Amino acid sequence: MELILKSLPLLLKGTVFTIVITLVAVGLGSVIGLFAGLAKMSKKKWLSFLATCYIDFFRGTPLLVQVFMVYFGIPQILLAMKAYLLAQFNIELTFDHHIEPWTAAILSTSLNCGAYIAEIFRAGVQSIERGQMEAARSLGMTHVQAMRFVILPQAFRRIVPPLGNEFIAMLKDSSLLCVIGFEELARTGQMIISRTYESFIIWGVVALIYLIMTLVISRFIDYLERRLRTGHDDHR
Repeated sequence: MELILKSLPLLLKGTVFTIVITLVAVGLGSVIGLFAGLAKMSKKKWLSFLATCYIDFFRGTPLLVQVFMVYFGIPQILLAMKAYLLAQFNIELTFDHHIEPWTAAILSTSLNCGAYIAEIFRAGVQSIERGQMEAARSLGMTHVQAMRFVILPQAFRRIVPPLGNEFIAMLKDSSLLCVIGFEELARTGQMIISRTYESFIIWGVVALIYLIMTLVISRFIDYLERRLRTGHDDHR
């Protein structure tokens, strides 16, 4: 019990980092996913092709590999570009090609999250009856206006559950960031264990914190879903 009380402040600090990176990933991922989902449904084949490639790649490869590609791969690309410019054009750049764990964590998780949310948005938009778009256009709205004011608000009610599930999945998957030294909850647990050698106790507390977070978020999503459904029914 004494070990748990001593370790709790550090674990709570790691918990805050876990929540922050999840919020950032889902927030940026929602923006990326919205545009990627709409691009995939675009009638412009090249735009749809690019969006499909992005979605398939990040949905079809493990997040851990993506984290490694960003943290270790991008610095190598920047270093190679730096050497090429120096050799071919005698241009010497002085930028730092190293990537901080925070930067790599935000970039990799946001891109990963965006690919999954893109499919969530696409499914939500396509679930709305085609007549809704036709009715909006007949009222003089442009395609963008109809999407913004008619289709997306209705689709949002339907994507709340899968969007909540994606938030919970990213909350748990953020533990993979410990491999690059990002001090979220799992990494904090590892550091405490390296000093105390009390693996079972510390990992048990870490698991309990994750469980509490996921249960709280699940209940909030259920509440939000009920509120949206009730508001929709009242409006009708």
